[in-house]
Amino acid sequence: MAAGNHKKKKKKKKAKILIIIFEFLLLAVLLVVLYFWNMINKIEFEPMEESEAGINKDLEDDTIENLEGYTNIALFGLDNRGSGKYDSGNSDTIMIASINNESKEVQLVSVYRDTYLSIGNGKLRKANAAYANGGARQAVAMLNSNLDLDITEYVCVDWKALVEVIDKLGGIDIEVTKKEVPELNRCIPEIDMVTGYRTKNLKSSGLVHLDGTQATAYARIRNLAGDDFMRASRQRIVLEAMLDKAKKADLATLTGICNEVVDDISTSLSIKELAYLAKDVQKYTIKSTTGFPEKLTTKSLSSTGDTVIPAELTNNVIWLHQYLFEDMDYVPSNSVQTISNSIVKKTGVTEDSTLIDTSGFNETAGESGTDFKNDSSTQSKQTN
Repeated sequence: MAAGNHKKKKKKKKAKILIIIFEFLLLAVLLVVLYFWNMINKIEFEPMEESEAGINKDLEDDTIENLEGYTNIALFGLDNRGSGKYDSGNSDTIMIASINNESKEVQLVSVYRDTYLSIGNGKLRKANAAYANGGARQAVAMLNSNLDLDITEYVCVDWKALVEVIDKLGGIDIEVTKKEVPELNRCIPEIDMVTGYRTKNLKSSGLVHLDGTQATAYARIRNLAGDDFMRASRQRIVLEAMLDKAKKADLATLTGICNEVVDDISTSLSIKELAYLAKDVQKYTIKSTTGFPEKLTTKSLSSTGDTVIPAELTNNVIWLHQYLFEDMDYVPSNSVQTISNSIVKKTGVTEDSTLIDTSGFNETAGESGTDFKNDSSTQSKQTN
């Protein structure tokens, strides 16, 4: 496929992006900006050219053509212990939101932050280190180069923005288990230190109403069965609960959200792009969610400590393209194969290694909590 034609199609795809921002997390705030043009200078727009996005140049023509049917956006939640600072810090949350441009169905993929991948310049590190090394651009390039994707759009948020949006939405309802209550409360003080709030502890389990700080704390729980795999599930559950509230919110509520957090987000999307897309927001639905890698194990490495190792990267990228794009004939690029071989060489983990079954944590679409999960569902299994 000619490079010129590919760029033209990429430009057309920009007209399909909006809902990702609305449907996930506090990104609903961006819609409100459309009604308040005097506020646009407060948002940090960082347009990203395809040439700097780290898209592999050796993608198969069939892969490029298939990707044209989808709009893919990177979502980053920063763990920078600050507010409104987007040039540094580890990306505590890494998600890919993929929209089918025809059906308007959306799929969410959590890329586990501790996944051992190439973060650029020949370095193999945890995926969340890409943002710390080069901000959103390097984090997007990390996703593209390791996963054979074509992402050029991103949205970045921090704890304060998430807390404020949930509060403005009136809080969200989540099924919190007895084991999650003390872990949720343990996360509250650190969030309050960043936001300046004084938040009460959660006192009961079951279906409970959480304010912004409590909901953010819920999304940060890690010290239970499932570790970061379950935490990624909680993050997606919070996103979907926010979507339910945001779709029911009136203009006054959305206006308040805009006033509160407009300084606390960073995005590559321009106000003109958002304005063009706003009319289609109700047409999109979350089809399914999952985590990446699908086939993995964990290992303590001298350079990164406890790390999620894909087994092997090529296997996982093949699965990802089948899951997101229904591309059953996808062939990994030589670039991905090279990274995959380097990971095997560094870690010794192959497709024949003993793996961890994370399938019990993947699908959260339509769920209001984790109590349907089995705390013992993460277990080792020998692959054939």
